[in-house]
Amino acid sequence: MSEFTISKPENDPIRSYAPGTKEREDLRAKLDELKGQEIEIPLVIGGEEVKTGDMGECVIPHNHSRVLARFHKAGDAEVKQAIDAAAEAWNSWSTEDFETRAGIFLKMGDLARGKWRQTLNASTMLNMSKTVYQAEIDSACEVVDFFNFNPYYAQELHSHQPMHSPPPTKNSVEHRPLEGFVFAVSPFNFTSIGANLPSAPALMGNVVLWKPASSAVYPAWFLMQLFKEAGLPDGVVNFVPGCGSKVGPVVMKHPDLAGVHFTGSTTVFQGMWQTVGKHIANYKSYPRIVGETGGKDFCIAHESADHEALITAMVRGAFEFQGQKCSAMSRAYLPTTIWSSVKQGFVEQVETVKMGDAEDFTNFMTAVIDKNAFETITSYIDHAKHSDEAEILTGGNYDDSVGFFIEPTTILTKDPHFKTMEEEIFGPVLTIYLYEPKTWKETLELVDCTSPYGLTGCVFATDGTALKEARTALRHSAGNFYINDKPTGAIVGQQPFGGSRASGTNDKAGSMFNLVRWVSQRTIKENFDPPQDYHYPYMNED
Repeated sequence: MSEFTISKPENDPIRSYAPGTKEREDLRAKLDELKGQEIEIPLVIGGEEVKTGDMGECVIPHNHSRVLARFHKAGDAEVKQAIDAAAEAWNSWSTEDFETRAGIFLKMGDLARGKWRQTLNASTMLNMSKTVYQAEIDSACEVVDFFNFNPYYAQELHSHQPMHSPPPTKNSVEHRPLEGFVFAVSPFNFTSIGANLPSAPALMGNVVLWKPASSAVYPAWFLMQLFKEAGLPDGVVNFVPGCGSKVGPVVMKHPDLAGVHFTGSTTVFQGMWQTVGKHIANYKSYPRIVGETGGKDFCIAHESADHEALITAMVRGAFEFQGQKCSAMSRAYLPTTIWSSVKQGFVEQVETVKMGDAEDFTNFMTAVIDKNAFETITSYIDHAKHSDEAEILTGGNYDDSVGFFIEPTTILTKDPHFKTMEEEIFGPVLTIYLYEPKTWKETLELVDCTSPYGLTGCVFATDGTALKEARTALRHSAGNFYINDKPTGAIVGQQPFGGSRASGTNDKAGSMFNLVRWVSQRTIKENFDPPQDYHYPYMNED
């Protein structure tokens, strides 16, 4: 067999969905098709569909009376069954050659790019309430990129071998899969994260239990069908949607837990880590814990900032996908000297934002994901409305009678430690604090120490010295740092994504550095002329 080599991939191009384009026509047809049926979603364990009768619903957030699907929830028995199925699949999958595994994942990329593209987009638009653009860059382009770039990065990882093999020896490193199973827990807000969390460990030869967020089971179900069509063997990824309180305890305490691949809330992740620590003596190996959690992402503008660029970054960074991104701009620090101009332009832009049904392609915003999110986000808005330390600059209204709609809300505060400046909201709420330009360096320190998180952030300035000072002062404030750009929109192969501090383990999804967490190296030394006598030269008599 000829040597298998994966060429350097390119990012999947974003389709425009402009009027008259084929992709727009195809997507409209798929939206109609999915809305015209209500499906039943089972568990998938060892390749078999399992129905428990304990049901949950997949609804449309911008029209929450519409049910897209009903899904079966896993309980203790099904979780244990999935662990057993994963263990059985591990016997063959963990020893499968890399060429075979990579070929399956490259096939996934082909399917996501073509046949499954509009299914993933339409299911994401309907179940997550994403606009066509937000869906396209997530459930299409980024899914394709993960499936194409991860095999390339895996190849790069495998190529890292010992530098020297002095004759008569040969030294090598084998990148083995972990012993046991990986628990993948994906969030509601990105189909691409749902695609990557179970598949990245699987690519490296691991077996996985995948629990998607209950509010986003619908697109996850279609990913499972894509996996199967691409040829992923039964039991490699086991699909176990359900309540975290039911699935988590069985998984997290099991002796065969080899790793956790998580994106979600900081509180849940810390709880998982505590469980691992408490049961550390019971595991067969030390579980790898990889997580990306919350953020309180910042923008700091210098008085030399380009006003129009700053305004656009604030609108897009804070309000696209209703602020439901862990990278969304949530706090902004602006100098008093440019505030008058920026305020006018910003308010004017926000007032043009159109919000409504995701199927109306003229909308910039749609609904937040569910009632719990709606109530949490609006409680912060109400807090600001009743505070003497804040005023509502834009938005502030909300309505959940048809869908979970919240206006793009901007809060102006006098207190740099105001509640909405410090706590993660995960909604379309941006809080602004004004500072005096002479306190630029002190404000950089304020940005760094205000939040426990360290995910994303941005600085706007045309002054080179100011940019250098910001890069230095905010070195540990963001794992993804943007200069004269919004703090959202990381692209696989361009900006590996992740943050530290309370934002996670910073293992950079979309890079070799994430994949290395899912292997355990074995060093092999082969000697072609082993010694025949234990004596060393120094032992000879004078």
